[in-house]
Amino acid sequence: MRALIQRVEQASVSVDGVVVGAIEEPGLLVYLGVTHGDGAAEVDWIARKVWGLRILREERSASDVGAPLLVVSQFTLYGDARRGRRPTWEAAAPGALSEPAYDAVCDALVGLGARVERGVFGADMRVTSVNDGPFTVLLEREPTPPPTPPAR
Repeated sequence: MRALIQRVEQASVSVDGVVVGAIEEPGLLVYLGVTHGDGAAEVDWIARKVWGLRILREERSASDVGAPLLVVSQFTLYGDARRGRRPTWEAAAPGALSEPAYDAVCDALVGLGARVERGVFGADMRVTSVNDGPFTVLLEREPTPPPTPPAR
């Protein structure tokens, strides 16, 4: 799972010209990408890390100051452009897997006490933001491998 986090003064996301999520005060804009194999461990880790990361002014976290979060799904975080001129999206989980993971991260953040605004999963979104700094951090948690079966 990957989260690209930007410290912002404000941010919003629109679908078909209608604002569906916005934060009007300093907070974090979080772009979230899901890969194959991401599960509960990755959801929990990303949510806790985003909420506790000390990247706001004066080395404070969103949890320290109750800063709002705008979380937007973004499969392109798993784009691979190392070869050719067109990125591949093979590492991005399909919607049937990534949408529940995206929802789970948002729900986990709310469970931690965050005020969470959301984009619309799978929609063609327009994101606007006023970056603060600019300050951008990439978090990544590799999927937990499945348990190894016991040797016979």
